[in-house]
Amino acid sequence: MAQETLNSESPPAAPAQELSVVVEKPQVTEKEPQPSAPAPLPEPEVPEKPAVVAVEEEAVEVEKPKVEEKEETKITQSVSFKEETNIAGELPEPQKKALDELKQRIQEALNNHEFTAKPEAEEKPVAEPEPKKEEEENKEEKKEEKEEETPAAAISEEPKIVTDAPAAVEVKEEDNTPPPPPPAEASAAEVVVVETEVAEKAKAVDDDGAKTVEAIEESVVAVAAPPAEKEKEEPSAVVAPQSEETKEAQVPSPPPEEVSIWGIPLLADEKSDVILLKFLRARDFKVKDAFAMIKNTVSWRKEFGIETLLDEDLGNELEKVVFMQGFDKEGHPVCYNVYGEFQNKELYQNTFADEEKRSKFLRWRIQFLEKSIRKLDFNPTGINTMVQVNDLKNSPGPGKKELRQATNQALNLLQDNYPEFVAKQVFINVPWWYLAFNRMISPFLTQRTKSKFVFASPAKSAETLFKYIAPEQVPVQYGGLSREGEQEFSVADAVTEVTIKPAAKHSVEFPITENCNLVWELRVVGWEVNYGAEFVPTAEDGYTVIVSKTRKVSSADETVISDSFKTGEPGKVVLTIDNQTSKKKKLLYRSKTKPYSD
Repeated sequence: MAQETLNSESPPAAPAQELSVVVEKPQVTEKEPQPSAPAPLPEPEVPEKPAVVAVEEEAVEVEKPKVEEKEETKITQSVSFKEETNIAGELPEPQKKALDELKQRIQEALNNHEFTAKPEAEEKPVAEPEPKKEEEENKEEKKEEKEEETPAAAISEEPKIVTDAPAAVEVKEEDNTPPPPPPAEASAAEVVVVETEVAEKAKAVDDDGAKTVEAIEESVVAVAAPPAEKEKEEPSAVVAPQSEETKEAQVPSPPPEEVSIWGIPLLADEKSDVILLKFLRARDFKVKDAFAMIKNTVSWRKEFGIETLLDEDLGNELEKVVFMQGFDKEGHPVCYNVYGEFQNKELYQNTFADEEKRSKFLRWRIQFLEKSIRKLDFNPTGINTMVQVNDLKNSPGPGKKELRQATNQALNLLQDNYPEFVAKQVFINVPWWYLAFNRMISPFLTQRTKSKFVFASPAKSAETLFKYIAPEQVPVQYGGLSREGEQEFSVADAVTEVTIKPAAKHSVEFPITENCNLVWELRVVGWEVNYGAEFVPTAEDGYTVIVSKTRKVSSADETVISDSFKTGEPGKVVLTIDNQTSKKKKLLYRSKTKPYSD
């Protein structure tokens, strides 16, 4: 809108102002560490053309930034996604309370040894419910059978009198010495015996009714006495177990168990807070769910044998499939996943042919991730996440059942046991079918997850990577200048990044002020340009020296051009890149000087 307004108000002057604004915006958003990017250099030539032509070019320039700004907006949303703070004091109050509550739960669990006892506690309830129901049903049936089979004689008046008496009646009639009070548990059984025996005795003494009455009275009196004695004796009997319990309470309880994840104890210092915050964020700060996730992760790590897995030798056949190389602009380590390697049929069969091989692949992938995580800095102000770059070029696609099964299994384990370890997911060389698939699943993803995803077509892959990763850190196969082995340059040598417009030339000058050996390397992403280099001495009577004759370089010729020039006089080396195509090109270059003496 701002651009249209300027065009309508002041047609002659507005274009030049808009040009400077349009060019500066991409420089700020694309790469802040490259203040010296000379992208606007060719533009001063515009005033030399007629005013009409300048207006036409401006119209074209205005349309292009609009399209680019839309693309930039999408990428800026993902770039602007900043990881939340891991410093407990800077957390919002609800999150701080959630962290404190989770710590309390974990402390209680450690005190009660719940992390080690969990598997047993989970197994018991599974097998017990059905037998309990059967036992209760059997007890109810037995009770009903007993009620039906109970004879009428058992419900006589004489046993009713005796049932009020405690269990010592039968013994007192036979022996005059009162026995010691029976335990409370046996009272019910003895009462039943008393009822039956008294009934038998009552029948035996029917001839002498007076004796029966006296016997019953004596038994009632005799039985009435023991409860008084029990009341006196019971306090001492009750006190004894309490004293034993107090003695047991005085015995020191076992110390809390120690549980660590990724080498960090669950409750120790600020690093522990970083671990706990990962689980809380994965469960939207729901303490109960986060605590359950932690317990499940600890249990799974023991079952999977993570500690022993770290020392296993699982071979290096997959080292080109998944590898770590370089860091992004914020310092996150970058992990590359190259699915196109599975086009190799032999590698595919050796990895996914059967369940045993898929299990080995899964263990290798978890081992690789564990080793990568151990290199992270879990300090609250440190780096504790990584960037994932997924190269889908020549990917086998969804038709490969074995690959799909192994991938789904790995994803499930990573989601359940490795929360919040990815700062960005960058998908490059994305085919059309993957974009269609992503549109289908996108509604089911959370906004937090979608904000971490970035997709790039094959033509935009290198440019997209450069927005997050400096070119000197990007592997050469993905458009950068990072190569394996000993090279003249390393990742410590910064790269200058320039965009060459369609049908335009761009020159790079390296000044030489003393005797030296100038070394440089450059590449144009996608090439299809003309390249040449020459030395121009400072002295007016000097001769220009052709360092590299102008030639056309295609994408298939060479990836990176490395060259050098030795001189004993001051001057400059000029590199010329002529882009005759209708597409803009990305130029990357860097240089250094070395002492030189004859």
